[in-house]
Amino acid sequence: MNKSNLRALLTPIVLALAIVLGMMINRFLPDRTRIPVPVGGYPQVGNKLDVILGMVQHSYVDTVNMTELIENSIPVILNDLDPHTIYIPAKDMQRANEGIVGNFGGVGVQFYKYLDTVTVVKVVPGGPSEKAGVKDGDRIIQVGDSVVAGVNMDTNRIMAMMRGELGSKVDLTIVRRGEPQPIKKTITRGSIPVKSVDVAYMINDTTGYLKTNTFGMLTYIEFMNALETLKQAGMKKIIIDLRENEGGVLETAIKMINEFLDADKLILYTQGKARARMDFTSNGQGRYKDIRVDVLISEFSASASEIFAGAIQDNDRGLIIGRRSFGKGLVQEQRMLSDGSAVRLTVARYYTPSGRSIQKPYDQGKEKYYNDIYNRMLHGEFSQKDSITFDENLKYQTVGGRTVYGGGGIMPDIFVPADTTGATRYLAAVTRTQFLYDYTFDFMDKHRNEMTDLKDYKAIQRYLKKFDLVNDMANYAARRGLKRNDKEIKESYQILRTRIEAFIGRHVLDDIGFYPIIGQIDNTLQEAIKQ
Repeated sequence: MNKSNLRALLTPIVLALAIVLGMMINRFLPDRTRIPVPVGGYPQVGNKLDVILGMVQHSYVDTVNMTELIENSIPVILNDLDPHTIYIPAKDMQRANEGIVGNFGGVGVQFYKYLDTVTVVKVVPGGPSEKAGVKDGDRIIQVGDSVVAGVNMDTNRIMAMMRGELGSKVDLTIVRRGEPQPIKKTITRGSIPVKSVDVAYMINDTTGYLKTNTFGMLTYIEFMNALETLKQAGMKKIIIDLRENEGGVLETAIKMINEFLDADKLILYTQGKARARMDFTSNGQGRYKDIRVDVLISEFSASASEIFAGAIQDNDRGLIIGRRSFGKGLVQEQRMLSDGSAVRLTVARYYTPSGRSIQKPYDQGKEKYYNDIYNRMLHGEFSQKDSITFDENLKYQTVGGRTVYGGGGIMPDIFVPADTTGATRYLAAVTRTQFLYDYTFDFMDKHRNEMTDLKDYKAIQRYLKKFDLVNDMANYAARRGLKRNDKEIKESYQILRTRIEAFIGRHVLDDIGFYPIIGQIDNTLQEAIKQ
């Protein structure tokens, strides 16, 4: 039999098997949509597919691992649905839920592979490693019985080795500057928080800045604690940075938005084929209704970030500043299966208060859907607001009568183009090779003891004034194989200097040492400060 005949024979069988596997998933899903089963049981097609599956399992010529077959087939079945309906195998569930749940079992260190050696960047305060005596700058050369230094081991594998069940133990063998012999530390794994509010600080006497990277189950608590700290410091205006925030838990976003709205303001509504319209409105009990709020977004702000920005914009509650957001207006439910795996199933669309759906089209395939950001860049959208066109049939009005558009992301009230000032090939090369970051790590290693007592980013920048950081970094990169280009180094000097200072600030104080420094060359943030 030739290949074409064989393909013709197998194609209907493969398609039937794919459909039957889809039906099997459906049968094990919890009935959260409360759709009644038709009288007489499932539709006839379901019985037919069950029969075919039984044929494969019981009558096929060879032994078939049905579990493996189903596991490999489920992603194929879901592939033709929307881009955000996904299957999560049981082995990946813990990792997939970390950002949502807000913690994981681990040793409590941030590490970086510097010159193929696992080096501790920061020890989590109060975490298991700090309690065991691990320090910033320690080199981890062995995890348990496995050598991890000088063996080019994948970072994800190293991370998996250090994570584990709460209360379980793992031995770390470390090398410390000034110590003649390796040191062995036994760590009892604990609950390590996954921080969702990266940073919150006062930019000036009246303006606070808060950046959040996700909307998890604990984000609202972090968010409110940060806002209260800023309020005590004199905050009259808050800039909420949702750039690169890809979303998360819908309920969390609603609670956060509620803090800024008067009573009975529509936050959003959801609706789907099997879901009647459900409105979510503010209760009037928000603690920051009188605080000015502006929101920063980018092309990588998605889902719950767009819900937040859309609610603020449509209620004319504040300004949205930056570039057009991603365009994800679909609501997923995570439905658990019996083996611990799950399907994140799209069950509805969400609509902003003005009635717009900001979901961008996905009917031309996932590749085009995810390449949309790249195509926007090629089209000039990152640099020119006028390159963006909207469908006049998708025109809506805010509470105050301003025109907004649906059909593909949130368009900011104030457009800020991507900053290309100082962009050179040398800057791109030193960033791509990570030599710039490696240099800051090397610098920190040499000056760690001197910088221990620096308490804020201003003190760090004062300390760094005496160093020729850019020239030193360029020499460091040259020793690692990147040829100097003095002309381009001069063009990129301010960016290079600020990035170096910001990375060193992160080494010393974590994100509170990084963002206030990098913000000095952040055009979008600077535009928001002026408003």
